[in-house]
Amino acid sequence: MAKTILMIDDDPEFVEATSNLLDAKGYNVVSASNGKDGLEKAQKNKPNLILLDVMMTTKSEGFDVAREMHKDESLKNTPVIMITGVRKEMNLPFGFEPDETWLPVEQVLEKPVKPDVLLEAVSKVIG
Repeated sequence: MAKTILMIDDDPEFVEATSNLLDAKGYNVVSASNGKDGLEKAQKNKPNLILLDVMMTTKSEGFDVAREMHKDESLKNTPVIMITGVRKEMNLPFGFEPDETWLPVEQVLEKPVKPDVLLEAVSKVIG
C-alpha cells in the first residue's frame, strides 16, 4: 500500500511539482494550502509524513503548526519535514535546527530544494 504524504504549503506551483515527483515514486500525496486545513487533513488522513512550509497565512505559521501537531496525541508521532524559504526571505544569518519543544520536526530543508535531496529525506524518514 502506498504511503501517504501530506503537503502543507501555499505555493501551488511548488505543491504541483513536488506532488508529481512524489507520485512518480509511488507515494500518495494530499495537500493543504494553510495550517488550519493542514491540521484537519492530518487528523483525517493520518499521513505517514508531513511536508510543512513555514510562511503561509503568517510568516511563522509552519512553526506554530509543527508545535500544534506535537501536542496532538493523534499526530505527535507523525514525522514532519519542514521545507522553507524563510531564512532567505527574511535574510536571517542562521538556519533552524529541529528540537523537541520549539521545532519538533525531523528535518529542515531550504527552498528551493533539489528533487534528489527531497526524495532522500523522504526515503530516510518513511522508506
